[in-house]
Amino acid sequence: MSEGAIFAKKPELGLAQHKFAILNGTPEQSKNAMQKLVEGIKQDKMSAFYAKLVAEGVLQEDKALAKELEDASAAELAKLDSNVESAKEESGDLEQNESSIHRAVFLAQIGEDEKAHEAYEEVLKRPTTTLNQKLDIVFGKLRLAMFYHRSQIVEREITRAHDLVNKGGDWDRRNRLKAVECIWRCGQRQFKEASDLFIECLSTYASPELMSLTDFVCHGALACAIVMTRSDIKKKVIDAPEVVEVINYIPNVDKLLRSLYDCKYADFFVALAGVETDHLKVSRYLYAHRRYYTREMRIRSYAQLLESYLSLTIKSMADSFGVTEEFIDKELSRFVAAGRLHCVIDKVAGIVETNRPDTKNAQYQTTIKQGDILLNRIQKLSGIISV
Repeated sequence: MSEGAIFAKKPELGLAQHKFAILNGTPEQSKNAMQKLVEGIKQDKMSAFYAKLVAEGVLQEDKALAKELEDASAAELAKLDSNVESAKEESGDLEQNESSIHRAVFLAQIGEDEKAHEAYEEVLKRPTTTLNQKLDIVFGKLRLAMFYHRSQIVEREITRAHDLVNKGGDWDRRNRLKAVECIWRCGQRQFKEASDLFIECLSTYASPELMSLTDFVCHGALACAIVMTRSDIKKKVIDAPEVVEVINYIPNVDKLLRSLYDCKYADFFVALAGVETDHLKVSRYLYAHRRYYTREMRIRSYAQLLESYLSLTIKSMADSFGVTEEFIDKELSRFVAAGRLHCVIDKVAGIVETNRPDTKNAQYQTTIKQGDILLNRIQKLSGIISV
């Protein structure tokens, strides 16, 4: 059905992001998010969601606003109930399912998540529900679970969506699923999976109901930065037309990618700090991984610099990153001890000597071992043949 895609647009995921920014952002970010959250609640008649936010202490109670939202949502729900009854009496199975799905979507929109879940499941179990309708329902349930960050339900609905898509879902729904899964994998610290999905659907991204292209590029580019090679970052991310189109709106992400590729490590550290403040600390998907992300990116930059030298002074390394020698000494000692960097620190001479893994020797030893196994098998086989 042509209008099926609208079913995945409520509740607005941006409102969950605004709530998160209120609790975790800077005072300015929190103030802006508060204004946008209240505007969104009014626009979508989110009576139940508003009551939850008041109970959680996120918003102060406004009794007049609460009554306004309750009256508006009750009136709209009564209209949708009437449409469902009319469809049962006057329309076919397709129209009956559509009207029931619209009702479930509205329940999700206003914050009645449990009732929405039950309504979705009721339509999903009908024998008359088409494949595309089932997909739209699953997308609706997936969105609802992402809104409230219910991980187990999200994983279950992603699996269910894949099963349905493989049975014949159209291109639009396949692409939307990739975009949704990309963002969710970012939130699960599965950056390799997220980066692959990002590259796959970037050129055909058409899911503004998930997030804007700018926000999608922000999350996807950060995932790519932590797992891709320098050459792939340049080819697949920095030079991608879709990234070029919006990258000016996320300058710290742009600076992070370019400084890493250009080996401008002082600029890289500044950009990484900006990324943490502007994105990691306020993204509901990346917040839990902010320390991991900044640590791994520092390790990556240290390893990238050390790859170019057999040895270098601690002072020159500190100068490259725009930090003190004490900071670099502490960082390197920590990561070397953890086995994350392959180098040796000579504190007396103030030198860092690289100690790269001997991959060629390891390959040689593996080849010898496999050769021995093969010879043993040949000897056994020849013995059997002789007998």
